[in-house]
Amino acid sequence: MKLILIGYMGSGKSVVANQLAQKLQYDSIDLDAYIETQENCSISTLFSKKGEIYFRRKENEYLHTLIENENNFVLATGGGTPCYYNSMEALNAKDKVVTIYLKTDIDTLTSRLFHERAKRPLISHLETKELLTDFIRKHLFERAYYYNQATLVIDTTNKNVQEVVKAIVSHLF
Repeated sequence: MKLILIGYMGSGKSVVANQLAQKLQYDSIDLDAYIETQENCSISTLFSKKGEIYFRRKENEYLHTLIENENNFVLATGGGTPCYYNSMEALNAKDKVVTIYLKTDIDTLTSRLFHERAKRPLISHLETKELLTDFIRKHLFERAYYYNQATLVIDTTNKNVQEVVKAIVSHLF
């Protein structure tokens, strides 16, 4: 089985993927790290040197490559991954693929992301929490259509990583 974690940046996809993979004895893959390895370049550098369109195209190609793999794994995607090209449609149409939306409230996202802005190309220019909150609110509105197509929607509000993992496992098995 391939478990694909989707959700906004800062929703905990990478940390949940690691814990969930460990619990299920699956491989854990972070799509951004995979892209960086394949492209021999950081995501920030890809954005600045080749642009978001190039990045999104490569992200989609690598996503399709990964879901063709026969192994069981948990994949942490980027926040925008399901929103470009045919990603959600392709994921949801594939046998033995389960998409899981980690739904996280705006206040939690703002709190987590504010101090990480420098490492995140889409929000690095936002200098106040108010600007970041407005940006997240707008993005969530635009992306909700895609996120809500997930096989499972897990509300992460006031849950720690272990509770989120437990909720996912209880829905799957």
